[in-house]
Amino acid sequence: MRNSQTRRTLLAAAAALLAAGSGARAQPRKLRLLCLGDSLTAGYLLPAGEGFAPQLEKALRARGLDVEAIDAGVSGDTAQAGLERLDWALGEGADAAIVELGANDMFRGAPPSRVLAALDAILIRLKEKGVRPILAGMKASRGMGADYVAAFDAVYPELARKHGVALYPFFLEGVAGDPALNLPDGIHPTREGVARIVAGILPLVEAELREIGG
Repeated sequence: MRNSQTRRTLLAAAAALLAAGSGARAQPRKLRLLCLGDSLTAGYLLPAGEGFAPQLEKALRARGLDVEAIDAGVSGDTAQAGLERLDWALGEGADAAIVELGANDMFRGAPPSRVLAALDAILIRLKEKGVRPILAGMKASRGMGADYVAAFDAVYPELARKHGVALYPFFLEGVAGDPALNLPDGIHPTREGVARIVAGILPLVEAELREIGG
C-alpha cells in the first residue's frame, strides 16, 4: 500500500515537472532585430533613445513583442560600406534585419547598378545566415535627372522581387520634404519625423517578426 502511494506521488511530481517544462518552452522567445543603415537609422543629431532603432523597439514592445532592436546605423555609409561591416554588425546573430541603405550613394551620384549589387550581396548574406531581411526602399532626389531617378527607384522593388523579401517602398514616406519633421538640413528627420517613420513601417516589421515566432 505504501509503495503504491509512493509511486503515485512520484508519478504526479513527474507529470507536474513535464507540464512546467512544456509551458516554459511555449513562451515566446526574445527576438533580435538588426537595423542596418546610415544616418537615417543612426538618429543623426538626435539625443540617445530617440533614433530609429530605440523608437521602433519601444513600438514593437508596446505591441506585445519581446524584441531587441540593434542600432547598426553609421552616418555616411554607402550600400557597399554596409556590406563590408555586415558580419561585424550581426555580432551574436539576429532573427531579422531592416536594410536601409543607398541614400548616400544617390547623393554622390553613384551608378544605381552599384547600389543594386551591394544590396543584393547584403540580402544574399543575410539569408545565408538565416536572418530574415526587410528592405527599406529609398527614392532618388528628383534633381538627379529623369533617367537616374527611374534607374535608382527601380533598385529596391527589383531586389525585393528577386529575393522574395518584404519591402517598405520608401523609408522617408510622409517625412521627406516636410520642414516640420526634418532638421534644418532638410534631410534628416527630427524625433517626430522618426516617430512618423516608425509608425509607417511598424505593421510590416511586426508581421515579419510574428511569422518568425515572436
